[in-house]
Amino acid sequence: MTENAVIEPLPEVTGRKWSRACTTDEVPEDEGLLLTTLPKTSVFAADGEFYCVDDTCTHETYSLAEGWLEGCIVECTLHNAKFDLRTGEALSPPAERAIAVHPVIVKNNVVYVALPQNYLVKSEQA
Repeated sequence: MTENAVIEPLPEVTGRKWSRACTTDEVPEDEGLLLTTLPKTSVFAADGEFYCVDDTCTHETYSLAEGWLEGCIVECTLHNAKFDLRTGEALSPPAERAIAVHPVIVKNNVVYVALPQNYLVKSEQA
C-alpha cells in the first residue's frame, strides 16, 4: 500500500488522503484483504463493488478480513457479529457500534482508498 501513488488525480475528500491499496485481483472472493495501515483497514469485493472498512470488530479486537462474507455483509468469525460493508452499521450482537467506512475508487484495476489524514499508511519498499 502506498500513499500518493496515483497516476490520475482523484477527487478531493475533505480530511482524507488517497492511497493505492491493491489491485482488484489481490482481493479474495470470500474474505477481505488486510491493508498495511494503522489503525488496520481491509478491502472487500462484494456484489461487483469494492469497499474499505476499519478492520477491527467493534465488539472485540478481531480482524474482519478473516470473516465470512455474504453479499455486502461481513461476519466476524470470533462471535458472529455482522456489519454492512456499505454503511459500517452493526447488524447483529454482540457488536453494537458501527465500523468506519472509507471511500474507494477503482481505476485501471487498481483500488484506491481515501483514509483519514491521521491514519498511518506503510509505504511499499522499492
